[in-house]
Amino acid sequence: MSETSHLQGWAKLGAPVDQYSNRGRSIVETFVGIDISKTHVDVAIRPGDQDLHVERTPAALSELAKRLLELSPALVVMEATGGLEVEVASILAASNLPVVVVNPRQVRDFAKAIGRLAKTDRIDARVLAHFAEAVRPEPRALQGAEADELQALVARRLQLTEMLVAEENRLRNCRVDRIRTSLKLHIEGLKKELSAISRDLKDFLQKNEVWKTKDQLLQSFKGVGPNTSAMLLVDLPELGKLNRKQIAALVGVAPFNCDSGAFKGKRRIWGGRARVRRALYMAALVASRRNPEIASFYNRLVGAGKPAKVALTACMRKLLTILNAMLRTLQPWNAQLA
Repeated sequence: MSETSHLQGWAKLGAPVDQYSNRGRSIVETFVGIDISKTHVDVAIRPGDQDLHVERTPAALSELAKRLLELSPALVVMEATGGLEVEVASILAASNLPVVVVNPRQVRDFAKAIGRLAKTDRIDARVLAHFAEAVRPEPRALQGAEADELQALVARRLQLTEMLVAEENRLRNCRVDRIRTSLKLHIEGLKKELSAISRDLKDFLQKNEVWKTKDQLLQSFKGVGPNTSAMLLVDLPELGKLNRKQIAALVGVAPFNCDSGAFKGKRRIWGGRARVRRALYMAALVASRRNPEIASFYNRLVGAGKPAKVALTACMRKLLTILNAMLRTLQPWNAQLA
């Protein structure tokens, strides 16, 4: 396959954007946005709103990485798209490009803010490039093939759990014997596969000393089990590397004010990483009953008149703060970290 078919639109770009302006030779930074589909990726480059259409194959993506290196971009931004972004991000990061995968909700909110309501792959890529230039999220290094395998194991376990819950719900509502038999067989198979994946996940963590240590530290806190621990290792690699305010904002458990003029609204949490919040919710729910420190904190808030949901959200943030401190200091749970 020809290079032209790999990188449609590159020929019209000509030479890389001049990195210096005529006035004072100030540096002009380049920003790249990449919208990812199953068969191709659309690339937008700022300044200039220049576009590329690239097939989503290893050869084409490697060629894209080489061409982007010629531009020396300040940032390359793409959205999390259910796993499709992993291959693209890995190939570009392997070429030492400053890659960051961002939350799609942040980009949608940004698009609304700048009045970009239309949606096509090309427009989405341009919005991502504009987002990169305006917001400048910090690039995060990928951890290599082992991290990808761990991510795949955690994702597969979640998929099996969701399928199992769905089939059990169908069984409860089904009154046809033939269908009930089919559902029971499928549920039995899912349970076996779920057990096998859980064992594989546990064995995988035991083989890597860094992840093994972190896993043991996280599980030393009563309320955090193996599933929550594994999900935090995959979906929150920043845990232990940020301060308490930064980690709370990143996950989306930091309350934001909703005030305007004389109106004083209720503070709310929003954004962040939804899957991490769901895991923290279940961990906080268990901890509010079984962990003396969190239980005391929860009861104190409820006793002060806080709604149960608000108190539980506060427990989520406290739990996250504690886990962050545990990984930062590499110390197992003790009450002084609360």
